[in-house]
Amino acid sequence: MSIAPYLSDPPAIDERASFDLVRHGHLDLVQAVAFNSYGDRCATGSVDGKIRVFNRHKDGIWRHCDNWGAHGGEILELQWLPPTIYPNLLASLGIEGRFKLWAEDPSAAPGRRFSTRVGSSRQHHQTAVDGSPSAGGSFGGVANPKAAFETRNSRSPYRSFSMKHLDDSRHTYLALVSADGGLTVYENEAPEDLADYTQMDEFSACARPARGEETSFRVRFDPNPDVCYTALRAGVPADALGLVVAAMDTVRIYRTRDVVGASLGVATTARQFYLAAEVGIHKGLVRDVAWAPGNIRGYDIVATACQDGYVRVFKVTTPLGGPEASGESDGKDKTEERPAGWSVGEIKKHSRRSGGGGQGAGGDDDAPARRGVTSELMQALPKSGIRAGFDQLKTSGERRSAAPAQVRHVVSEISRLDSHRTPVWRVGFDDDGQILGSVGDEGRLICYRQTPDGSWAKSSELSMIKVKMAAP
Repeated sequence: MSIAPYLSDPPAIDERASFDLVRHGHLDLVQAVAFNSYGDRCATGSVDGKIRVFNRHKDGIWRHCDNWGAHGGEILELQWLPPTIYPNLLASLGIEGRFKLWAEDPSAAPGRRFSTRVGSSRQHHQTAVDGSPSAGGSFGGVANPKAAFETRNSRSPYRSFSMKHLDDSRHTYLALVSADGGLTVYENEAPEDLADYTQMDEFSACARPARGEETSFRVRFDPNPDVCYTALRAGVPADALGLVVAAMDTVRIYRTRDVVGASLGVATTARQFYLAAEVGIHKGLVRDVAWAPGNIRGYDIVATACQDGYVRVFKVTTPLGGPEASGESDGKDKTEERPAGWSVGEIKKHSRRSGGGGQGAGGDDDAPARRGVTSELMQALPKSGIRAGFDQLKTSGERRSAAPAQVRHVVSEISRLDSHRTPVWRVGFDDDGQILGSVGDEGRLICYRQTPDGSWAKSSELSMIKVKMAAP
């Protein structure tokens, strides 16, 4: 089949077909599709709750690998973890709100690789974070397919997830956003122990939607292995994590910072997410959001797909500036700043300032200032019991305050694309962050590229049309 000269014309029939249509085998609509990092494995999720995996062989033909009943209803999202993790892992989220992580057993026969547990030498206990038993199913002759890890929210079902694995530290992070706007982040320090996920942070990304209101939530990690170098200059830690959350009609970008906490009365340091930037210019529900790889350009790029028919591209920068921009203290003690948000470096700096060493450090004139700093440090020191619990609850509503160790991010809209002229449902970047693709209600895949002036423009279009093919 050769390409037609115009998009409106049907393709010309050729004797040699240049591609083959892969029969996915689902008996219902395919809702989610995911490729691995190498592009040689594809997973599809259907409305009937079943997952099918296909492998591309050396002859270029895609062949069926495994299929099983993963969820009791529609599958919302799928994601492969990097192939550097052994065994291969596939994550899925169902409409019932359960997140599941499936591990492949390479020694199993085709058709039973993901739907059963891995070998006895790597036996893992399936664990639900809330302690609830897992729900099993039956498909393809495999009774009760069991995931390596499973979790759900007892208060509200999960609606989107994102996973990120760092090869250097071998840490895996899982972010889940629920239908009530709650965002939970888990951390795994050992990929070999698939069920060892501990809660890293939990807070509300938006106000709880009204009962019966249409909702839309998406969460995505920063796919870049390292922080942008301009953000490093502005004060963002080298190991900081980045999250972009689309909650209803607002997009929020979060970063992590080091905070001082308490564990059994002992001072400990932990990482906590803070609100770095917020975008509220959308005229409808944000259906999808994507963070572009390739931050070597000196800034980050985030794209959104909105119900109002626009694909918006934003530029995220971290300008160098005064104390508010970098999070550094200007030398004046500010009692109105939240002590609970101080980083370890800030506490050490204030401790050195209050401990003397300068002229008049022990004089009576400096006593009020030293008493103020001491009071702030006492509030910043770890607390125990009920007080620590109340402080932890208050941090959820104070993440947007400009406290120390928080770096100011600036978001500017660089492109507003209306090529679809219909509601846009999906948006995504390629692995290099050079091509942006979007899909709308009309069923067209539109690709965009960045122009020399920094804006994005339409470069190509792919649409599916029904034509009558000549019989072979």
